[in-house]
Amino acid sequence: MAKNPESPLEPFKRALAHAARSLAETPDLEIVYSGEGPQLSGNRAVLPHPPRDLTPDDAARIRGLADQMALRIAHHDPAAHAKTRPASGGGQPIYDALEQARIEAIGATAMGGVKENLKAVMNHAWQRRVFNETEAMANPPLADVVSLMVRERLTGEPPPPMARALVDMFRDEIEAKAGADLDRLEGSLQDQKAFARIARTIIRDLSMGDDLSDAPEQQDDAEGEDEGEAEASENDEDGDGESQSPQQSAMDEDESQTREADDSDSQMQQSEEDPDAEDTDDPPEMGDGDTPARPDPSGDNRAVTYKVFTTAHDEVVAAEELCDPEELTRLRAYLDQQLASVSNVVSRLANRLQRKLLAQQNRAWSFDLEEGLLDTARLTRVITDPTSSLAFKEEEDTEFRDTVVTILIDNSGSMRGRPIMVAAVCADILARTLERCSVKTEILGFTTRAWKGGSSREDWLKAGKPAQPGRLNDLRHIIYKAADAPWRRSRRNLGLMMREGLLKENIDGEALMWAHQRLIGRPEARRILLVISDGAPVDDSTLSVNSGHYLERHLREVIGEIEAKSPVQLIAIGIGHDVTRYYKNAVTIVDVEQLAGAMVEQLADLFDEEIRRVTRKNANLLAPPPNTQGPQGGAMRRSSFKEVRRATA
Repeated sequence: MAKNPESPLEPFKRALAHAARSLAETPDLEIVYSGEGPQLSGNRAVLPHPPRDLTPDDAARIRGLADQMALRIAHHDPAAHAKTRPASGGGQPIYDALEQARIEAIGATAMGGVKENLKAVMNHAWQRRVFNETEAMANPPLADVVSLMVRERLTGEPPPPMARALVDMFRDEIEAKAGADLDRLEGSLQDQKAFARIARTIIRDLSMGDDLSDAPEQQDDAEGEDEGEAEASENDEDGDGESQSPQQSAMDEDESQTREADDSDSQMQQSEEDPDAEDTDDPPEMGDGDTPARPDPSGDNRAVTYKVFTTAHDEVVAAEELCDPEELTRLRAYLDQQLASVSNVVSRLANRLQRKLLAQQNRAWSFDLEEGLLDTARLTRVITDPTSSLAFKEEEDTEFRDTVVTILIDNSGSMRGRPIMVAAVCADILARTLERCSVKTEILGFTTRAWKGGSSREDWLKAGKPAQPGRLNDLRHIIYKAADAPWRRSRRNLGLMMREGLLKENIDGEALMWAHQRLIGRPEARRILLVISDGAPVDDSTLSVNSGHYLERHLREVIGEIEAKSPVQLIAIGIGHDVTRYYKNAVTIVDVEQLAGAMVEQLADLFDEEIRRVTRKNANLLAPPPNTQGPQGGAMRRSSFKEVRRATA
């Protein structure tokens, strides 16, 4: 199959990825493009999809988001930040905003291009904010104002036009109280700890509640205290999205909207009711590019066995149970409307696969029969040996093994937008195509029921927060189409993926085990599992109380077990994410528009292997015995074998 032509945006994406890795000084930094971006989790940076008509302003803004994440990886120490972070609610936003200003100032003062990119992000963020003088006076956004004043001192850049009036309202007051300490920040730009001490002093100058009892000197003396308390305070580092600076707001804009679902609200209420949970239990928001605290008391990540705190709140649910029929119909119509052009392309590819399968399943011949069609290729044998009888042949169906295909789709928040739309349409059309070829297909999805752990986390809090609880979220595994269900009855279920609030976090290892177990119970002789994902497993609640690679390590173990011992054939497609480091049989695509071609090509390769297996079997069975009589016996044996190969090829 010819390779899909490269998207015009691919050179831009490649250049951006190389620049971000260089700026972060992290060669293995993974750059992913998703509707959920921008977001930073460990060494995985999620950026928004560039628009098809990429303008210079759009390009500068996306480059600026990538620069923000890269600079944070290179110049930010989360543990040091958490250790000196003030306990006061009013001081924390200012402290975080000053640290973000320091990180960006390092890049802006060193490289002019980075400075312009960061300026584009800043301008875009402030253009979307409405300045209200009355509201600003009633609830002064000091974190934003101080951040802009520090940026002006460190880089020489004035505040954006939309923010100048706001800064001017409070400039004189802030200069009078903290001007001298603000001037000291420039000398500590490269020293995060010294910068943090001055930031604490500025917070006290502004009377934002940072008492001397919380002074960093005493924090340094308490280094031997419980490690979990220091890291847990970092978990709250980005929790107050309303008081973040515009830079931070731009980076978590999309995610903050999605986390307003009911499950997230109930979790926030639990945190407010439990004062102990306020400091230690909320996993971090990933919008500003910080990494969640991931304590590892044992010091040996590999020695930890994967476990689940509770399965009481997990669910395996049919798609129609999560949505009423009228809404499913409406969502399916919306899906078809949005992807009409993609559907045509996928249909053409799927029809090509269908013709290939149907043709190959019926091209087998049986030779040397007593009756049937006269085998004209064997007439020479009658002429050379008159005692030989006429040979006949007959076409028969190939012994094509019964096959079932499971398509497992990542339903995490990072798939939001076009990726999940294209995945739904491709899975739907392939299911219809394979059904015509007598290949059963099931479509499954996996996500979680809530952000930040849901009921599982609440049970953990009530149990006294035992150490290393294992997986700490409520799983939601969705059956969009069962293998035995006809396509026409399940078609509208795929529209559920368009429902707002469905896509949350992804725990891939257990989802893979679930889909594999369903396949093992099938009666078909051949079972294929196709996984579609756009990133490594991420669940903030689980990773905040376990080791940093807890979910990823379990995924590798599950994949290794399936590939080594299971009869299920496992293949994977990564959307902007290198899945080849997990799966042996995998392909990575950089643009979601390539998904249809990748799915068809992967399945076609597997079915080609089946056809070759059947062909070899037929050729071996139909080859003449070695003791064929006749003066030209050897030559006839070779000729006959070649004819069989030609007929069954």
